Amino acid sequence: MKILVTGAAGFIGAQTTERLLAAGHEVVGLDNLNDYYDVSLKQARLARLTGPGFRFVRLDIADDAAMAALFAQEKFARVVHLAAQAGVRHSLTEPHAYIRSNITGTVNVLEGCRHHGVEHLVYASTSSVYGANTDMPFSVHRTADHPLSLYGASKRANELMAHSYSALFALPTTGLRFFTVYGPWGRPDMALFTFTRNILEGRPIDVYNRGHHARDFTYVDDIAEGVVRACGRIARPDPHWQSAAPDPGTSSAPFRLYNIGNHQPVQLLRYIEVIEECLGRKAQMNLLPLQPGDVPETFADIDDLVRDVGYRPATPIEVGVRRFVDWFCEYYGYPRE
Repeated sequence: MKILVTGAAGFIGAQTTERLLAAGHEVVGLDNLNDYYDVSLKQARLARLTGPGFRFVRLDIADDAAMAALFAQEKFARVVHLAAQAGVRHSLTEPHAYIRSNITGTVNVLEGCRHHGVEHLVYASTSSVYGANTDMPFSVHRTADHPLSLYGASKRANELMAHSYSALFALPTTGLRFFTVYGPWGRPDMALFTFTRNILEGRPIDVYNRGHHARDFTYVDDIAEGVVRACGRIARPDPHWQSAAPDPGTSSAPFRLYNIGNHQPVQLLRYIEVIEECLGRKAQMNLLPLQPGDVPETFADIDDLVRDVGYRPATPIEVGVRRFVDWFCEYYGYPRE
């Protein structure tokens, strides 16, 4: 089938597109190739997406007219919406970028799906929506209405917007809350990237909350596999949903939410230790206070994902970090000891 992947030059978008192409789908990959980080890395990801089944369109999802024209011309069967302005800390200084991309852009995707018969919209959300919640593991069946960053708030808004389109127009939508994604071809603003580079160059790394973080680190291949499987399972109304006791993760409309996480929180200091083991070098650490917008711990309840989609992320950090380090040293030309 013909599938639109927004954010196809991104970290998760490129990996997801690769899987969809391998499964025989026709993929139109959309990205605006903005300069939030190194554009050459995005272009290198795109260069790996070869074959007659792939076409790239350079387009900003916040461009109303261009998005409407794309949907009208292409008649996509399904849409995987991964384009977004990412990053918790960047949202503290550049809030308008998040409204333009994550809110306006998502409205344009929803409108395109609504008006052009898209069978299923799958879109990226984030564990950041859980914000001030401390009831672990995080469950889609409990409320997530206290985000601690504009990034998290914009992604929670995406979920609510999707629900409204599911309810009003019977558009099947599935939101996927990603938990701390890492792996080869990652974003340079992510911790694994900066930690690895600084350790290799003998520079200290900034460790927030003095290292007392725990994260449900999830390998990018596991995320991409979960996205592809969710795309293949069209959201349906929950026949047991009750308006008197509403379940936030389902609906009487064709709407679903899932967590995609490794279901195994790892202490940040252990994560750094694994990087050190892979590099054969010790890190110099600047232990700093908790950053605004950060949460001390994340932990995904993935029972629904396993039951409905039939997939359980399971790559241990010892394997995933080793693959990242091998890719990083090869891509950037760092010698290995």
